[in-house]
Amino acid sequence: MENLNKELFLSDGIEMMSMRDAFGEVLVELGRRNKQIVCLSANLMDSLRVSGFKEEFPESFFEMGIAEQNMVGVAAGLALSGKIPVAATFACFSPGRNWEQIRLSVAFQKANVKIIGGHAGFGNGGDGANQQMFEDIALARVLPNVVVMAPCDGNQMKKAIAAAIEYVGPVYIRMMPTKKEVLTSNMTPFVLGKAQVMKEGDKLTIIACGQMVFESLKAADNLGDQIEVINVHTIKPLDTETIIRSAKKTGKVLTVEEHSVIGGLGGAVCEALAEELPVKVIRMGMRDCFGESGEINELMNKYGLDAGGINRKIKEILSC
Repeated sequence: MENLNKELFLSDGIEMMSMRDAFGEVLVELGRRNKQIVCLSANLMDSLRVSGFKEEFPESFFEMGIAEQNMVGVAAGLALSGKIPVAATFACFSPGRNWEQIRLSVAFQKANVKIIGGHAGFGNGGDGANQQMFEDIALARVLPNVVVMAPCDGNQMKKAIAAAIEYVGPVYIRMMPTKKEVLTSNMTPFVLGKAQVMKEGDKLTIIACGQMVFESLKAADNLGDQIEVINVHTIKPLDTETIIRSAKKTGKVLTVEEHSVIGGLGGAVCEALAEELPVKVIRMGMRDCFGESGEINELMNKYGLDAGGINRKIKEILSC
């Protein structure tokens, strides 16, 4: 469990890191250790920070151009020949554009492919609704054999990539482009499929993923020990044990995600609790709508997915 205190949110010295920078760095490090790793890009080498891998391992890098469906087919072939392919592009294109290829070439064959969905959620804010992706977790989660991860910060992104490389089978990891606050340390344990209780409380459980973990912690920071915050970095397989234990204690659950409330983290939590421990669950996320053009922080504020919006929802729930 992370030991967080009020100084975390008041200090100007908090470390900032982008998930994509962390991804680029760790991919090079892992490539030095494991020569079976190859990287595929769909004309977004710089945006996804894989240019460093190309420079150090030119024979293990494949620029596929704007052809995401072909990229996944090639990645599957490489995996079936013994390589460990990491296929990186924007989430709106993968799994957004090439879902059928992921389904049949990767998931169905249990091919050892690691799919990176960059600029997920509001990540492509200025490019508008068609480039923003709030459906990727749902698309990936429904596929048999596919592990789905959404790390909370740059440090955790590095650990998620390392865990994905070690795991034999299909993995989807979503990530955001902007520099965000680092919540975890290099010493923080990371276990695939095991959620992390970041803050303990007894009145309300907040279950969050991605950069919504920081926003949730910030929202709960002045509410003492009433709020429990859980970081679900692995959405599939879901850590139902941790979720049920917390829900039994608090009796109320709030899920927070930079994703549609349909089929994502909120859906997964509702499914698990409906079967094991029916309690009140409120889902925060995109409510059956597309986004719009704007800066990421502006959009998070408009759709109530920043700390202020989450804080208001917490107080509303606690007052009931």
